[in-house]
Amino acid sequence: MNETSLKKSLSKLKFGGLRYFDSIGSTNDEALAWAAEGAADFSLVVADEQTQGRGRLNRKWFTPKGSALAFSLILHSSEAMRPYLSRTVGLAALSIAESCSKTGLDPRIKWPNDILIDGKKIAGILVETVWSGDELDSLVIGVGINVHRASIPPRELLQFPATSLEHELGRELRREDILFGVLDSLVRWRERMGRDEFIKAWEDQLAFRGQQVQTFAGTDIPVMGELLGLELDGSLRLLDKHRNSVVVRFGDVSLRPSA
Repeated sequence: MNETSLKKSLSKLKFGGLRYFDSIGSTNDEALAWAAEGAADFSLVVADEQTQGRGRLNRKWFTPKGSALAFSLILHSSEAMRPYLSRTVGLAALSIAESCSKTGLDPRIKWPNDILIDGKKIAGILVETVWSGDELDSLVIGVGINVHRASIPPRELLQFPATSLEHELGRELRREDILFGVLDSLVRWRERMGRDEFIKAWEDQLAFRGQQVQTFAGTDIPVMGELLGLELDGSLRLLDKHRNSVVVRFGDVSLRPSA
């Protein structure tokens, strides 16, 4: 992948701007700075290598040269989109899942921000914001997708089992094609963020739905229950052991060890 092949593969999409780097610390840091300078809506930062990539809770994201997709997309918060900003991570997750599905795989969204294939992590999402005074100006959606086999982190760095698209498919892929698929899906899902079908599609892709899970939200005591689905704002809805509905607004989800 290089700037020429990238522009050619993405030529059917209308960008506010495009910046490509052979190597960068963090595409999100670059996108945040660009957004603060006034980057146009749907501006994109892509890197072949990312040396200081990060996920939620400042977890490191492994992006060795020539192996993964690392990109950040800048979206302006339009009036139509503003009531549904809490669904932004779902917008990214649905777009990645849909792109992976087109390769013949069966991805699942591990709430809130990971994509799994056969129970192993294939992609992660980090959404950050840029403010102008008290007004939200832009959203930066950072995405990392394991495409080639070399993108799978060493075992000692893993916090969750990981895989790559090529490992699961048993064939080679072009990163540019996967990126086009994600962004093309995102354009279409963005127009439907406020509809019920958006939440339904997100729910249908949830990992562990109908199973007993545990969620950790900043404490050592997990919230446990059967994963039912999503609230309208994208929060997770569980059914606890007392048959009460419980809403989880942030945290990490995993299967209960006893499940």
